[in-house]
Amino acid sequence: MTITEIPFERLDAEKFIDEKCRSLVQETGDDIAVNALSGGVDSSVTTMLAHRAIGSRLKTYFIDNGLMREKEPESVISVMTGLGVPVERIDAKKEFFSALKGVTDPEQKRQVITDTFYKTVFGRLVKESGAKFLLQGTIYTDVEETVAGIKRQHNILSQLGIDTESAYGYRVIEPLIELRKTGVRAVGKALGMPESVYNRPPFPGPALVTRVIGEALPERIERVRKATAIVEEELAGVDAFQYLAILHEDRVTGVYEGARRYGNQIEIRCWDSRDAVVAKPTRLPFELLEKIAARVTAEIPEVVSVTYNITPKPPSTIEAL
Repeated sequence: MTITEIPFERLDAEKFIDEKCRSLVQETGDDIAVNALSGGVDSSVTTMLAHRAIGSRLKTYFIDNGLMREKEPESVISVMTGLGVPVERIDAKKEFFSALKGVTDPEQKRQVITDTFYKTVFGRLVKESGAKFLLQGTIYTDVEETVAGIKRQHNILSQLGIDTESAYGYRVIEPLIELRKTGVRAVGKALGMPESVYNRPPFPGPALVTRVIGEALPERIERVRKATAIVEEELAGVDAFQYLAILHEDRVTGVYEGARRYGNQIEIRCWDSRDAVVAKPTRLPFELLEKIAARVTAEIPEVVSVTYNITPKPPSTIEAL
């Protein structure tokens, strides 16, 4: 499958929307399509595009996998419902945590997320709904990084030779696959979406699993969820492409009330980038970093060390896994 990128400089957002709407109507015919909404920019824009194209024939699901940020399920569903898109919340926490148990290798974790999402959860939903299609917000960068071997994106399937109809029982449609993030934002704006949706910082499809080095146990996910909330609150006014918190696997030595204590380490990353292909660490004020470190160690007692990544991409990556 050959994919031709539409560079941001050549993108006519209104024309792109019209063409994709016609294409979606033609591809789906009179059939039902299900839609995977995570709340990220790509999935949200895909949802609005498909809703405009096929209306009531679109069934949109938010998969509550227990791996999202604080109050994200409620927030995402509220925003999309307010935009006129009905969303059904599916509780799949048990399925995901059960599948992730004992898994530490980054690529295996991504594969587990892929299998649980596409086969276990959406396979069931597709069968129950009678849908023949799944819409998802794959973008050009996802394909590029996977094919180049930088990292396997969980939503890359046919580009790796996976026949989704044989493997999962439905065909995947990816209307944004020719665009990078800047183009997706432009399409979201043209669709009339709020800036808080189309311009929000990127968030990975596998969610907080990509920000826990080692086993993604529920309690470890909860720690990085709390750290993420602090980082996003403190850096909300910073003009950056993306910012995040990472929970490291090894415990480190700390001091608490005059005694040694082995605890966790949180790494903060904040990036300046245009398209996620290359990125530089944002030069944050040291006082701001100190404030974040103080809050993280005070509000998450298990954490005794907070660090800041100063290595550009490449050789670093934006996400940890």
